[in-house]
Amino acid sequence: MAGNTPTAVLLDFHGTIAQIEPTDESVRRAAACLEVELDPIRVTAIADAVVHAGWPSGRGPTRVRPSLAAAWANRDLSEAEHAEAFTGLVEQIWLDNPRLGFEGLAEAMYARLVAPDGWHAYADTIPMLTALRERGIKTAVVSNIGFDLRPVAKELGFDTLVDEWVLSYELGVCKPNPEIFQRACFALDVEPADALMVGDTLADAGAASIGCRTLLLPATGPGTVHGLDAVIRITERN
Repeated sequence: MAGNTPTAVLLDFHGTIAQIEPTDESVRRAAACLEVELDPIRVTAIADAVVHAGWPSGRGPTRVRPSLAAAWANRDLSEAEHAEAFTGLVEQIWLDNPRLGFEGLAEAMYARLVAPDGWHAYADTIPMLTALRERGIKTAVVSNIGFDLRPVAKELGFDTLVDEWVLSYELGVCKPNPEIFQRACFALDVEPADALMVGDTLADAGAASIGCRTLLLPATGPGTVHGLDAVIRITERN
């Protein structure tokens, strides 16, 4: 990572500075909202099926049924298609196996996904953002997402520590397209060579195509120490 010390940091959101609640917790809360009682074994079975189908806490679906393919492909470009894609995944589980669902589960699970209290900041997110702010290093969240993350950040207590929000559904372009990284650098008034992109996937590494340095940290569980002190060390270099 040779070069000038970064004067700006671009940050992915999910899996980089925050993580969604455990899927079994989402199932329990969704069921409680609908006043449906589930035994622990059924909670685990539904949660495992949801993760395997492509819930954000997993690795994504191995296949998507044809009727859902368009919404899935565009899920991070439209609020409506984001909702359709993820409710559709859960609905299909129930249709395939009635024991793995119930009326209203898909909508209730999606409500948990977009609920600000359905997310957890990593333990080192606020310390990292605070350290950057204190040194005058500008930050932008750059996320492939189909809903507004600002209320989530407010709930987690770090919305005021982020300078700019560059969200795919608002711009109409997703990572790794160079345009989204260019827009982030422009918003921060910084040259790409002076920015560090931090993420957890190869899509985030797409920032290298415009000259940004990149740091990839594999996603970890909610609330853990995520290794974000590496960002502080990199931006301290002379």
